[in-house]
Amino acid sequence: MPAPISSAFPDVRRADAGTILVSSWPLPAPGVQKQAADLVLEEWEQRDRPAGMLSFTTFLSENGREVLNYTQWTDDDSYREWARAARRSEDISKVDRMLLGIERPGEVRYSLYRSYTPEDSPDRTPGALVTPIFETEGPDNQRAFVDGVVDILERTRPPGLLAVHFHTSKDGRRVLNHAEWRDMSAWRRFTEGGGTVELGMMIEALEGVTPAPTQPSVPRYLPYKSLVNVAAP
Repeated sequence: MPAPISSAFPDVRRADAGTILVSSWPLPAPGVQKQAADLVLEEWEQRDRPAGMLSFTTFLSENGREVLNYTQWTDDDSYREWARAARRSEDISKVDRMLLGIERPGEVRYSLYRSYTPEDSPDRTPGALVTPIFETEGPDNQRAFVDGVVDILERTRPPGLLAVHFHTSKDGRRVLNHAEWRDMSAWRRFTEGGGTVELGMMIEALEGVTPAPTQPSVPRYLPYKSLVNVAAP
């Protein structure tokens, strides 16, 4: 049954999302971002979707060479059951058939640990998503890092930052900083104005936390489309 597709950001804080899958697809050539995103959305729209799949959202990288997929599930078991059935199927994805050379390295499973939202943040749709990733050596390091960043954000209140949602990987090895900005210019003003200096000093002082290598820079995305399979409670 078709599901409505919109340009809305995902409801990251919905209470029924126990598992979040995040995957980045490097593309074989610039200029095919929307094609790749539309193909995967079309597949999800037309297939029989399990009730455990809550939403699927695509973002387009600012450099034109990547699609980011953000999928919310109720729990790990629901996803694993669907994944086992998908692997048994002999169907080849439209994305793979029509975009030869696309890379699909797999998903990382996250849980939402903590969010920062300024009290006076306007109720508006973000215009940009920035996703720094940090490697960690276990759940204690994950929590210490996130709590330290939130303390700094609550004190400095960066202009143009609408919300930050910290996702901790279920294996304890990374933290995804899902930062929603008013637009890309607001994020650039933050970095050019030295907004990352205190954060960098805090990270250097923490044991078991290092920025994950990114090429050529921190991943930056523009919102594209979202499919909501189950409305948020």
